Amino acid sequence: MVVSPSVSALPTLAHNARQAALHLGTLSTTERNQAIAAIADGLTAAMPEILAANQEDCAAAEAMGIAKPLYNRLLLGESKLKSTIAGVKDVEHLPDPLGQVTLHRQLDEGLVLKRVGCPLGVLGVIFEARPEALIQISSLAIKSGNAVILKGGREATRSCQVLTEVIQTALAKTAVKPEAVNLLTTREEIRGLLALNQYVDLIIPRGSNEFVQYIQQNTQIPVLGHADGICHLYLDAQADLTKAIAVTVDAKTQYPAACNAIETLLVHQAIAAEFLPPLARALREKGVSLRGDGETKQLVDCEPATEADWRTEYSDLILSIKIVDSLEAAINHINQYGSKHTDGIISEDLAVAEQFCQRVDSAGVYHNCSTRFADGFRYGFGAEVGISTQKMPPRGPVGLEGLVTYKYQLWGHGQIAATYTGQGAKAFTHLDL
Repeated sequence: MVVSPSVSALPTLAHNARQAALHLGTLSTTERNQAIAAIADGLTAAMPEILAANQEDCAAAEAMGIAKPLYNRLLLGESKLKSTIAGVKDVEHLPDPLGQVTLHRQLDEGLVLKRVGCPLGVLGVIFEARPEALIQISSLAIKSGNAVILKGGREATRSCQVLTEVIQTALAKTAVKPEAVNLLTTREEIRGLLALNQYVDLIIPRGSNEFVQYIQQNTQIPVLGHADGICHLYLDAQADLTKAIAVTVDAKTQYPAACNAIETLLVHQAIAAEFLPPLARALREKGVSLRGDGETKQLVDCEPATEADWRTEYSDLILSIKIVDSLEAAINHINQYGSKHTDGIISEDLAVAEQFCQRVDSAGVYHNCSTRFADGFRYGFGAEVGISTQKMPPRGPVGLEGLVTYKYQLWGHGQIAATYTGQGAKAFTHLDL
């Protein structure tokens, strides 16, 4: 069983992770892919052990009165585990992001500039009680040439320990050093991790808005933030009822604990009387509890919605509904109360949909489809380390491309800068190759 280090031992662990990352970044595509394949094989062979550990976590969490949304995230059934392993295999077959040349320019004859993709180094990832995230993050880190230090939710400690042991055992049989994947298990270690700016290049926190803010305020390491998932769906005046019902029900109920499930439904007043009664029936059949503004309450039986509801990520079978009088009002509501995650519109008017997609300030804006598609696996990234709601890239689901930076390489034959400055200076050719 993987044993978490003491806080005083964290610098040594991080140093070893840094060395593993430097080594990993020099390995070939084939060597890194072989390591990912070994992880997939190891996870498949250890499925009974992994599921047993997860059942222990779930039983302990239930005894402590865990909230239902968190329990749903914690539960790692056989189908979810198999799907996650399939995602690891997908990562193996993705194009290698390392060594990609995105700029190839001749500055002068014999003086050639290249911009080349390279790893970030060491990632510190703090995630919620979702053990499959450990698998996804580890496979993406290795593919992109990065080492990783992981801290899962305390509810998933047994699951994460077994998963890390399986992954490290698999890596020991490959060219990748096992120290490339590390696990922390105590809350005290988080503050220690945040102080390791000498070794850690990026912190990725996955949790509440308050938690992400705490991380940002207590570290000098760059932070890739993903906070609340307050997602909206707007039913426009030109919405199709069949699409509206199908997409709303899926976006709320397909996996309500996910950060890409909708929490607020906005309905144009021109269709509210026709759409809301059948929509409410369809949602209630799935066990959804409704909360609505004053106009909504006149059309369907629901609890009153308060100002706090518009700012709440329920992660549960609860949906707030608000009637709006225009596209403008819907956009303003989303930009005021949303978390810049994923928001959608149902409309047969393409001009209106284009306005919505241009003006809603979110990482994902969707037309006539469920917000549940906001996912690295569904985007073809193989997996994701998280979803970034910040404005600077990477934004949205963060896959391989978000874990790679670049360096400028300049290849010459003894050229000096003085040749290109002052009177009689030689001109650059700046020829793209």
